[in-house]
Amino acid sequence: MSPPLPTPDYAQFLIALKHRIRAARLSAARSLNHELISLYWDLGQAIVEKRALALWGDSVVEKLSRDLGREFPDVRGFSPRNLWRMQRFYLAHTAPEFLSHAVRESRIKRGGEKLSQAVRELLAAVPWGHHANALARVADPAARLYYLRAVAHFGWSRDVLLNQIKANAYERAVKEKTSHNFALVLGGPLAVQADEVLKSRYNLEFLGIGPAVRKRELEGRLIESPRSFILELGDGVCFIGRQHRLSIGREECFVDLLFYHRFLKALVAFDLKIGPFEPEHTGKMDFYLNLLNENERAPGDAPSIGVILRAEKEDVEVEFALRTKGNPIGVAEYPLQPRLPTELKGRLPSAKQLAAVVREILPGKRK
Repeated sequence: MSPPLPTPDYAQFLIALKHRIRAARLSAARSLNHELISLYWDLGQAIVEKRALALWGDSVVEKLSRDLGREFPDVRGFSPRNLWRMQRFYLAHTAPEFLSHAVRESRIKRGGEKLSQAVRELLAAVPWGHHANALARVADPAARLYYLRAVAHFGWSRDVLLNQIKANAYERAVKEKTSHNFALVLGGPLAVQADEVLKSRYNLEFLGIGPAVRKRELEGRLIESPRSFILELGDGVCFIGRQHRLSIGREECFVDLLFYHRFLKALVAFDLKIGPFEPEHTGKMDFYLNLLNENERAPGDAPSIGVILRAEKEDVEVEFALRTKGNPIGVAEYPLQPRLPTELKGRLPSAKQLAAVVREILPGKRK
């Protein structure tokens, strides 16, 4: 006798169970990571304090690694290198320089148990491999705190974290002014999250093209290099389409690039511009966002966000252009030519010096 056919609601029943299983697995992974980071913190602290009190030399780390390895042969985390990393992990995140930045971020009085707990909770939300990369590559405590918070809040993968560090995301997001109206339009935590996602400058050097690029070429190369572009945008970004069609009545228009951000739970539209910013760009984007919100925004989604990506901007002009817009819009740059490295500044001739040399060698120059 054949088994009975599933009832009509079986599909929804199965989907609900799958969601529950995935949630349980994610919760278990987070709990395991929390315990692992807590263990590594305690080991790092114990080794640091014991070496300071007993005046043990570096060789004790090698001995400790061998003894722990014999006792726990199935555990791979007790290599000398990882034990040294645990000590550095503890010292780096109890250093006054790091804690002073944590105080400003958490608004908790310095030296209290609440601060220590807040720091440890943040660290426990970040996988150990991410910590290892941050410790090895980011010396500035403020920058390291920024990257750790981004991993914890937005779930950056290790690849995304490495890409953001290499692209100097902290310097671009914190030290450079971002141009948007998120606080005015979104307000609350969502405005803060959107501000953390938007950069003032996007690094598109991986495209290998210069300033004289046409819009379609820029758009095409971004799509030809989707992994690099999505890494630059940050984790949680899902590509929907290029030249995404929007219709109103008999008319239609097209969004250059459309994404969905899983953590913001919002559609993100990119409008690519060749050349400097113009005020009418914000009006066009505002129109696109109205159509997206009306026709494609799903129930429970946050308002759609627009990003105008252009070669140049004037902050004051952008500020005035955004004041009257009812949708969240940001304006960012995409310099295609890298800036002159610091170590070469002063060693290469300036544009004025080069022009003087060219005038000297031009034929027919008067003596």
